[in-house]
Amino acid sequence: MQTKFLSSKVAMALGGVFSVMMAGQALAGNVDVNGSTTVLPIMQQVTEAFMKANPTIEVTISGTGSGNGIKALRDNMTDVAMSSRDFKEKEVKDFEAHGMTPVKFVIAHDAIIPVVSPKNPVAGLTLEELQQIFEGKITNWKEVGGEDARIVVVGRDTSSGTFESWQELVMKKARVSPRALLQSSSGGVVQAVSHNPNAIGYIGVGYLDSQIKGIAVNDVKPDIESAKNGSWPISRELYLFTSKTPEGETKQLIDYAMSAEGQHFVETSGFVPVEH
Repeated sequence: MQTKFLSSKVAMALGGVFSVMMAGQALAGNVDVNGSTTVLPIMQQVTEAFMKANPTIEVTISGTGSGNGIKALRDNMTDVAMSSRDFKEKEVKDFEAHGMTPVKFVIAHDAIIPVVSPKNPVAGLTLEELQQIFEGKITNWKEVGGEDARIVVVGRDTSSGTFESWQELVMKKARVSPRALLQSSSGGVVQAVSHNPNAIGYIGVGYLDSQIKGIAVNDVKPDIESAKNGSWPISRELYLFTSKTPEGETKQLIDYAMSAEGQHFVETSGFVPVEH
């Protein structure tokens, strides 16, 4: 069944909390943003610039995971939900049951990158090998050309949109090993993998840094260029959602995020901007 959304073109993507406030200013409005830790770095930069241009508006951002952001939106606990996955059909029906017609905005394109410690000699894997590693069928690095060491699987918890995308694009409905170490944020995956030379995890391309090493997949190099040209085999869109056609300060923030100026921060965050 096709999900029902208002088109964004017609109607006008480290856990924790990031708040931007301008002290000493009378506040004309207030916007709450909640959800994906993948989208969080983009919206932090967007919000900082937005607040400088609009000092009478306060924006509070919480990185709690895509699923939690969508729930908060349904419960009227946030104005904007950040998500690294699209709505599920059951979520659309849930919103409709509450008299809401959600609106989605594609804020960026992303590549999900499998990562290991720089000390790990393995440079590339196939999609099939990744599935078998995370499923627990391949348990030793020597089975895929590495050292004789037990593989430590690091994943995301089920509230994560990155987890949902990994399940769809890599696992193909196979279950992740119960031995996997689940993290609540992309930053948590980076830390867990960087401190263990036998670990493997996955993150959005914007979180790729010198602490960790991206693994090639099906002989495609993991970088921003392969994400841009569409050759990366584990790609997705990143979203902002509202529960209805945005108005007032919420519309101002989303308009800014989707503008050429706002999309500059998508690129500086390490993701791929949407075309204008």
